[in-house]
Amino acid sequence: MTERISESELAIMEALWDTSPLTAAEVTERVSDRCWNDRTVKTMLGRLLAKGVIGHEEDGRRYLYRPLVARQDYVARESGRLVDRLFGGRATSLVAHLAEQNRLSDDDIADLESLLRGLKA
Repeated sequence: MTERISESELAIMEALWDTSPLTAAEVTERVSDRCWNDRTVKTMLGRLLAKGVIGHEEDGRRYLYRPLVARQDYVARESGRLVDRLFGGRATSLVAHLAEQNRLSDDDIADLESLLRGLKA
């Protein structure tokens, strides 16, 4: 996958990562908070098919859609891009930025400390 997934397309992917395969109508139901109609969802499904991140199979007169990219692989790639693009490839710069912006809760800090202890062991 070389093309990026837009914010709207990501909502479709989240629905498919949660449950698949799904029809276009089922995807529309799962993203109902976006108030998209079936035609809009079908357009985005077509874009995701063209990008090679979802696949489909025929089921009678309808298509069943499923992700071809695992969520964890997508998250790993996008988080790597973020760190590379905005923080010179240094994850510590990202964490420092979050701390400076007061974006780390006490739970976040505790989780980070636990993660670091585990990495050192």
